[in-house]
Amino acid sequence: MREKQIVDSSFTAIINAPIEKIDIPAWCFSLPEKEYQGCSPAHIAAGFTTAPDGTRMSINVETIGGSLMVQHYHETLGEKTHLILDSDSDVFTPTGRVVIHVTWELSVKALDKNRCEFTNRVQSFATDEMLAGLDRQGIPFEIFKTQRQPISIAHNKGETPLFAASIERFALRQTPAKAA
Repeated sequence: MREKQIVDSSFTAIINAPIEKIDIPAWCFSLPEKEYQGCSPAHIAAGFTTAPDGTRMSINVETIGGSLMVQHYHETLGEKTHLILDSDSDVFTPTGRVVIHVTWELSVKALDKNRCEFTNRVQSFATDEMLAGLDRQGIPFEIFKTQRQPISIAHNKGETPLFAASIERFALRQTPAKAA
């Protein structure tokens, strides 16, 4: 799928909370819609559910570069400090609906006892359906990719510090575990 990669974008931000208090999956799968909307002006709606096989899912709706996107993220790795979600996302363009594959990876690593570095990585890949749609319109994939990258990268850059701040708030309001 690497030859079909559209974007690989990664940004970092500081979370002022001890790593022991961070739980990225708990944050992601309980994120209130207003909190999600506050992480980017492009964010429209968010929710969480489960897939038929019981896998946790995050459903995100956003507009990137003028195209409405519905992300159907399935959890593929869920550790307190590392979450990977994969989605075959619907993108509604002026020429119709296409599907792209998106991998969203969120992770933290401790910097010291009270601070972490948060990394927000987004990778997107063209599906065969999308490539066929570009071919029908006479748009070379490399041209599409070149035009899409700055928009997606700017979106990720803008939301990363706001996601970090949201994770920080979530972490700091969690009560410590009680000793048995």
